[in-house]
Amino acid sequence: MSNPVLVTSRLSKHFGGVTATDDVSITVNKFETHAVIGPNGAGKTTLVSQISGSLKPDGGKVFFNGRDITSMSVNRRALAGLARSFQITSLVMSMTVLDNVALAVQARSGHSFKFWKPARNIASIRQPAMQILETVGLAERADHKVSSLSHGERRQVEIAVALATDPDLLLLDEPMAGMGATESAAMVKLLKNLGKEKSILLVEHDMDAVFALADRISVLVYGRIIATGTPDEIRKDEAVLHAYLGEN
Repeated sequence: MSNPVLVTSRLSKHFGGVTATDDVSITVNKFETHAVIGPNGAGKTTLVSQISGSLKPDGGKVFFNGRDITSMSVNRRALAGLARSFQITSLVMSMTVLDNVALAVQARSGHSFKFWKPARNIASIRQPAMQILETVGLAERADHKVSSLSHGERRQVEIAVALATDPDLLLLDEPMAGMGATESAAMVKLLKNLGKEKSILLVEHDMDAVFALADRISVLVYGRIIATGTPDEIRKDEAVLHAYLGEN
């Protein structure tokens, strides 16, 4: 594959005497779903935070669409086409599903915020917001408050909010966290469809989901990448089996 969307080059981050990421180099290609797996405390969320810009690396570089964005702010990265979802849902629970997505569309399109005229009432914002809700399968829930949704549906809304920024790359941190089997299956189906149109960096503990979705997988252990390859290659890698997969 070619045309990398994201390249991290020797990223490192230290917290006191703890090395969270240690010379981490990863490439995500266009329309590729690249999963990062590893045990708790391996440095996965630290890595995603460095890529999204919420955490400044101690060393190394981040390149996005060929541009060095290492010193770029979170907001500028979002405008450049990076969108992140979190382990813990970060939605406005008292607002409707449509309003959450409409606000994200509004922010992306550069409209001024008109508090006396809700974003959902502006046709140029409402229409793309509804299209995104169709994409994630929540159009029928548009007028429901987020607080009334199931956990899995809230995660779908978060994906919709990320998509509203029209990203080139989705950074997904544990999108299946806390889901039951039915909700996980629905999320896998959604992400598989999105992977045809978007590049995705996926951090996930659900190995069934990872192997169903990933084109390539990088295994992070104690802050270092110990292997990168296709799902079949990772399944057979002795170092990975010993360090991680063998313990599941």
